[in-house]
Amino acid sequence: MSATDHGPRLPSSFLTPGTSSFSEFITGHAPDLLPSSRAMPQGNAGDLAPHGTTIVAATFPGGVVMAGDRRATMGNIIAQRDIQKVFPADEYSCVGIAGAAGLAVEMVRLFATELEHYEKIEGTTLSMDGKANRLAALIRANLGMAMQGLSVVPLFAGFDLSTDQGRIFSYDVTGGRYEETAFHSVGSGSLFARGALKKLYREDLTAEECVTALVQALYDAADDDSATGGPDTARRIFPIVQVITADGGHRMPDDEVAAIADRVIAARHQRPDGPAAPLI
Repeated sequence: MSATDHGPRLPSSFLTPGTSSFSEFITGHAPDLLPSSRAMPQGNAGDLAPHGTTIVAATFPGGVVMAGDRRATMGNIIAQRDIQKVFPADEYSCVGIAGAAGLAVEMVRLFATELEHYEKIEGTTLSMDGKANRLAALIRANLGMAMQGLSVVPLFAGFDLSTDQGRIFSYDVTGGRYEETAFHSVGSGSLFARGALKKLYREDLTAEECVTALVQALYDAADDDSATGGPDTARRIFPIVQVITADGGHRMPDDEVAAIADRVIAARHQRPDGPAAPLI
């Protein structure tokens, strides 16, 4: 070995300035590593993979909250009772997954790496709209899998430092991006959760009240949708809740979520259909 030979080096492509998009870099140099590039047999594979179900999110003055139930299903079977469906994407945003669970988790990890890569290359963080657009591109790249039943339809939320408010974005399987107002829900129980939030949501909710409204919405979703898991008091399994404000995001401690869920369940003993909204 010569004095100038320091052993194996990274390929030149890793040392050459280029795109700030990690997924574009991988597409050009190692496309086989991307989940969307894997070959799939013909036919519908949706029934062969566990699916995540219901995710809810809502804004409040000073931030945004996202929560997800813990059940994953495979057809009519409960595949997992304590799956994690809400993940931090970076310091000021999070993603909730619905659809094919394995692909969704990989997509979330790729998205988090995409945001971190951009920050390191550019020296600044992406805007909220930029983050939402990057996630849309990843979903669009998965369209082939989606056509075979392995769709991923996440919900994205975060705190926008430029406007000082929480924001929520939903998507379709083609990568279409839609900004939602106040609250939204995705997954098999989303219609029931969204109906509950229409009656419970107020613009002046505190962070804790916003979490309570989301737990109520997930309870209503589980009440009418078999694929959505309600609070499991026997196993002490409760929704995962992510709260994001100007100070950053954090996962609400399990004991705090459990305390809110216990109060919701206790109130349901008196009124099984949940709190009543005023007529006017």
